[in-house]
Amino acid sequence: MAARVLLRRRAAAPFMAATLVGGALFPSVALAEAPSHDHLHKKPIYDDYETFLPPKASSTPVPSPASDTIPPTSSTVLSSTLEQEQKHHSPTPTDRLAVEIGKARLFLYRHATVAEDAVNGAIDRAFNLERSFTETIASLAPPRESGEKLMPGLVYVLVASMAGSIISRNRNILLRASVPLAFGVGAGWLLIPVTMTNVSDLLWRYERKFPAIADAHLKTRQGVQDAWRFARVHVDVGKHYVDEKVSDARDIVEGWVKKGK
Repeated sequence: MAARVLLRRRAAAPFMAATLVGGALFPSVALAEAPSHDHLHKKPIYDDYETFLPPKASSTPVPSPASDTIPPTSSTVLSSTLEQEQKHHSPTPTDRLAVEIGKARLFLYRHATVAEDAVNGAIDRAFNLERSFTETIASLAPPRESGEKLMPGLVYVLVASMAGSIISRNRNILLRASVPLAFGVGAGWLLIPVTMTNVSDLLWRYERKFPAIADAHLKTRQGVQDAWRFARVHVDVGKHYVDEKVSDARDIVEGWVKKGK
């Protein structure tokens, strides 16, 4: 019995030794599930997967110019180099072209604005002139309640002016110019007095802008009124004188008739 145990121990010792030597010479990893041999060489589904991976950040820190890791001499040299580059930097042709284009645009904008304002002012003045003209012409017409009609009255005034020109056709140039005007103005005051009053007020409003013309007009008007008044007085005196003479003649004739009986 003891011999069998010893034989088994002697046979197991070489087997254990061979196992240890084989493990040392040919090491292998023990896995729960053996991976397939094609796993390492299998192509991924997305071919561009690696291109979209973010780059790995470098673990080496880059020291800043103000960091203590850079020597003072190197930071001084760097700052002086930057200052020299800034001093010697000049605008590029593109920058100069952009500046000139900006100046040209501002110049064109200012002149376009001035031209637009001038055009708008001219149009406003034209509209104001047209409105003033239409309002002035409308103000000369007589109101409806006056009962005055322009169309036949203006025709009669024109006929009166033509009659004055016919009467003065063999006279001098002064009469040729004044007689038709006098006939027309007289016919206007007789036939369309409301319209002539409006025209007179309009002329007077324009004459007041020129004091000399206004004073001459006032003097002329006053002289005409005095002459008309004087003429009316003389007409009344002559009428009264004629009436007295006619009455005296009638009395004399009646006396003769009575004596004859």
